[in-house]
Amino acid sequence: MIRSGPNRYAEPLMKSVGTYKLRYRTTPPAASYLDPFGYGPGRSQRVIDSLRCQILEGGPDQSLRIRQVFTAPREIFRIEIREADPSYRRTTLVDRDALEDLLDTEGVRERITQLYDAPI
Repeated sequence: MIRSGPNRYAEPLMKSVGTYKLRYRTTPPAASYLDPFGYGPGRSQRVIDSLRCQILEGGPDQSLRIRQVFTAPREIFRIEIREADPSYRRTTLVDRDALEDLLDTEGVRERITQLYDAPI
């Protein structure tokens, strides 16, 4: 026989939401500069190092463009590298600090100056 009224369902076996702890959640591990897939502070440095190597090792057919795309709320620059191979193009967005870090290298500054001073 089915009972009517508010007590026709079984009592809940689980505790109410928010009254128990989730033990499988742990704090994320500390950021490592050596983690190749990590999003820690080392990732931006690895990206800048990769750009630096690619600019310095680029041949005479390499095209390099640096453009400012945003000024507010933060300055963002687009670095575009095109190689002689028509199917290769690398575009990276960096902030002002990362761009200054990239331009700290004498070879990168010389390369950019050569490209922008060259006759068109």
